[in-house]
Amino acid sequence: MIVLNLSCSNRHQFEGWFASNEAFLRQADTRLISCPTCGDADITRLPSGPHVRRAAAAIVPSAAAAIAELARNCENVGAQFPEEARRIHYQEAPPRSIRGIATVNELKDLIEEGIAVLPLPVKDEVH
Repeated sequence: MIVLNLSCSNRHQFEGWFASNEAFLRQADTRLISCPTCGDADITRLPSGPHVRRAAAAIVPSAAAAIAELARNCENVGAQFPEEARRIHYQEAPPRSIRGIATVNELKDLIEEGIAVLPLPVKDEVH
């Protein structure tokens, strides 16, 4: 997993998480990445070194709080996550933030289809 610093044509800066640089390029070329501030899909990578996560690391308390807040603001679709992510991606369902459960193989399939997912290990259900 790599984290890249990105910018839209309106100069809004944000982070993007990708399986690889190739995944970023593929998604940028097909305009699957959009600015979270203005929705612009003209995205460029900012000149900086990517952050590569090579091994599992303990989640620090502030990161755990951020993950919990993110989870609270997403619809929990449970085991239907892969199916619902595809429906949203292919505009068969209304766009919204979702969370749920998926196997490693299901996540790989979604990423290969160009569907942006952020796998997170979740120890307990977030309330």
